[in-house]
Amino acid sequence: MPTHPAPALLYPDVADRGSLAAALRAAADGRLDAVPVSSSDTAPLMHAVVGTSLPHRESLRVNAWVHKRRWSIRGTESFQSLALVDGETDDLAELAEAARAWHDGLPLEEIRRAAPFVHLTGRFEVPDRDPVRVTQSEWQHLRREADELEYPWRETHQALIETAYAEPALRALYPFTSHWALRFATATRPRPTVVGPMLSARDDGTYGVRWSLLDNDLGPFATAREAVAEAVRHLPPGLGPVTLGG
Repeated sequence: MPTHPAPALLYPDVADRGSLAAALRAAADGRLDAVPVSSSDTAPLMHAVVGTSLPHRESLRVNAWVHKRRWSIRGTESFQSLALVDGETDDLAELAEAARAWHDGLPLEEIRRAAPFVHLTGRFEVPDRDPVRVTQSEWQHLRREADELEYPWRETHQALIETAYAEPALRALYPFTSHWALRFATATRPRPTVVGPMLSARDDGTYGVRWSLLDNDLGPFATAREAVAEAVRHLPPGLGPVTLGG
């Protein structure tokens, strides 16, 4: 079983301050003095939480890596707790810039400009929780995620996402993935109401359609278009607008 260096060895400057929260404040040179920043009592060198001034955002979470000197962030929206921003950096001052921008409620693109290591997940903020906009946000996230994949099956997965998005009957539904299979719902997270079969891209370049991961495939299908058409055929009639699943 691999062993990791002691946190104080990887992060001596953080150890000198006593916590990651204190180290962030020091790196910000006063810019975080009025911002709520805290670290846990159990692992003060490894974790920090930065508060936000916006009710539709959750606190920014900052975590230190255990095997090398590096930090990661995750900033989520408050209704579904899904990531709006994430990212990795070894620059504590840049980390502090991202923390300040998140707290102050800067738009997501401006947070990235303030701290270029910040990665936008594709989701956008929907303060009023309009289910149609929440659905559009999730589609945008899935399309960006598919475009950024580094797996060998990236092209087939991306073709599946884009073909499903181009189909109006599916685009109107709330999308999500489970084990990289594309699913649809008539209600959003956190409690989606699943409808229709799931779609998946296979390692051999073909596509699958099935009702669950344990069911037999209705395919295989040679193209994403054929798989999407099969999924649409199995949608129940009379589906109404997407609602909030909470």
